[in-house]
Amino acid sequence: MRIPKRHTPSKAVDLTADDGRSLVQDQSLRDAAAGGLIVVVLFSALWAMASTLIGRIFPWMTLVLGIFVGLVIRRAGRGLDWRFPVLAVVLTLLGALAGNIVVAAAFTAAELDTTTIMILRAVTSMTWPVFFDEVISAADIIYALFGAALAAFYASRRLNRSEYHAVRKWQERQQAESRKDSHRHQ
Repeated sequence: MRIPKRHTPSKAVDLTADDGRSLVQDQSLRDAAAGGLIVVVLFSALWAMASTLIGRIFPWMTLVLGIFVGLVIRRAGRGLDWRFPVLAVVLTLLGALAGNIVVAAAFTAAELDTTTIMILRAVTSMTWPVFFDEVISAADIIYALFGAALAAFYASRRLNRSEYHAVRKWQERQQAESRKDSHRHQ
């Protein structure tokens, strides 16, 4: 009268330290950065188009940006260490700023009966103080920070138990080898 365990694998998978090494070597900060930048550019354009189409600005879209940036960095970078969440935070904060700039330019372009690109090309150093005074609010900053936190949460690669143990075995082997090398040099 035993209930079958459907959540456990049928056979045990035992990965080695070499498998952990390959997981660590699969990381790519360059691919993560490229993927994150693509998301920021596309999301900023889509955010501006949706906002002008509906006629409202949605500051909470920064939260969605953070989730997308984090998921893309996880998928493209396959990162295991601290660099990937930090990259996700930086790209989300920059993306929130860029998105707000593009949305503000799109609304200004509609008022002046010109294109968003023309408004962005006409930006000068005199424009920035006005932008930060009139467009960026405390809500925008709070949403950007929460979006960055979401991006950091989603940016790290999720490992199953055997992959985690393989990475730990590889790290322990690396530490043991470095201790041997330091004893040889003394």
